[in-house]
Amino acid sequence: MAISVFDLFSIGIGPSSSHTVGPMRAAAMFGALLKKDGLLAQTTAVRAELFGSLGATGHGHGTPKAVLLGLEGNEPHTVDVAQADLDVERIRSTGRIRLLGAEIGPAHEIDFDVSNQLVLHRRRSLPYHANGMILFAYDADGVPLLEKTYYSLGGGFVVDEDAVGADRIKLDDTVLAHPFRTGDELLRLSRETGLSISALMLENEKSWRTEEEIRAGLLAIWRVMEACVSRGLGREGILPGGLKVRRRAAAVARALRSEGDPAGRAMEWVTLYAMAVNEENAAGGRVVTAPTNGAAGIIPAVLKYYLDFVPGADEESIVRFLLAAGAIGMLFKENASISGAEVGCQGEVGAACSMAAGGLAEVLGGSPEQVENAAEIGMEHNLGLTCDPVGGLVQIPCIERNGMAAVKAVTAARMALRGDGRHHVSLDKVIKTMKETGADMKVKYKETARGGLAVNVIEC
Repeated sequence: MAISVFDLFSIGIGPSSSHTVGPMRAAAMFGALLKKDGLLAQTTAVRAELFGSLGATGHGHGTPKAVLLGLEGNEPHTVDVAQADLDVERIRSTGRIRLLGAEIGPAHEIDFDVSNQLVLHRRRSLPYHANGMILFAYDADGVPLLEKTYYSLGGGFVVDEDAVGADRIKLDDTVLAHPFRTGDELLRLSRETGLSISALMLENEKSWRTEEEIRAGLLAIWRVMEACVSRGLGREGILPGGLKVRRRAAAVARALRSEGDPAGRAMEWVTLYAMAVNEENAAGGRVVTAPTNGAAGIIPAVLKYYLDFVPGADEESIVRFLLAAGAIGMLFKENASISGAEVGCQGEVGAACSMAAGGLAEVLGGSPEQVENAAEIGMEHNLGLTCDPVGGLVQIPCIERNGMAAVKAVTAARMALRGDGRHHVSLDKVIKTMKETGADMKVKYKETARGGLAVNVIEC
C-alpha cells in the first residue's frame, strides 16, 4: 500500500479531521455517487445517521455542519469558511438543502429537516470503526435509491463499506521507488541508498508528481499552516460551542513581543504557535491536517520555531522537514492509527509530536538513525494519552495539549541529536505499543466525551 505525504497533510476546515473533514468528504462522495449512478434527479429525500464517536461527540466537533455542507457539494479544502455557517443556517431555517449545490437546476433543492433527517446515535456503533455513518437517498414514493456506509478513519481519510478490511484505508497500488512499511525498513533503505529520509521520501513522491510539483505542493501546505498561525496570533474573543473558552494566543503574543529577547523565549513562542493554530481549528477555521485537526498545531509550531530561531533555515528546509515528518506519519498510519476515536489522543497528538520531532531532527542535520530516535522519543512519552474532550469540543484539553507536545517535539529532536542514533526502544516497538495500548483503552477515553476530563469538568 502506498501513502503520499499529501494524504497526511491536507488542507481542510476545523475543528476535527475525523469528525468534520471526513464526514464532509463522505457526504460529498455520496452526492457524487448519486450523480454518477444517474439517481440524483430522482432523489427527493436524504437521511444521514452518525454512529460511535461521530454520534457521541458530533455536535461538539461540528459533524452535522460538515455533513450538510458535504451534501451541498462542498469539499474541505475549498469550502468557504466565512460562508459555511450562513449556509448551514439557511438549511436549518428553510428546511431545504441543495444537493451538490443544486447543480442540476433549482428544482433539485429538496426538503431536509435537520432535526429528523440528521440523526446522531450517541451509544450505537458500527462494526468496523468508531467513526461510522450511513447515508440514505429516497425517491418521491419513499423507495430507497441508495444506501452507503462510510468510515472516517482519522486525518480526513474516508472509506466506504466496500473498502473495509485490515489495511484500514483503500489500497493504492502505486509502485514506489523505495517502498517501506516499518521504521526498520526505512532505515535499511536509507543505508542501502545513502539517501536521507527526506530524500528517500522525495523519490517515492515522484511516483505521483514531478519534483517541481512536490516542492510547490509542500510549500503551499506550509503557507496555509503559516497563515493559520498568523490568524490565531491576531484574533481574540470566545470560541464557539458553549464552554466560553477564551482565545489566549493574541494576548500572550503581545506580551511576549513587549518583553523582547525572542530567542530567550523560543519555547514560549513554540507553545504559542501551536495554541494559535488550535484556537483557529476550534473556531472552524482553515487548517492543515497534520496528521489530524486535533493535533494540527504541533507540526506548524515546530517548523515555525525552526524557521524563526535556527540560522540558515530556508524553503528547502521546509520541504525536507515535511517529507521526513510524512515518512514518520506513514508508519503510524500503516501500523497503528491516527484516530483518537480508535486509540485515544496518543494517536493524534502523540503521532504529530513524533512526526514533528523527526522532521526537526532531519533539518537540524540528524542522521536517519537520529531522526528515527527523535520520532521514537516523541511517541514514547505520549503513550497512553487519552482523548477526553470536555463537551465533545476540540478545546479542553486539546489546545494546551498541542502547545505542550510542540515543546516536547523540540526536546525529543534535541535529545536525539545529542546521541548517535543507538537506543534500546525502536520506533516500530513504540508504534506497536501505542496500538496495543489503544486497544486496551476503555471506550470512554476514546473521543466519546464519557470519561476523564469530559466528565470531571463542569461544561458551563
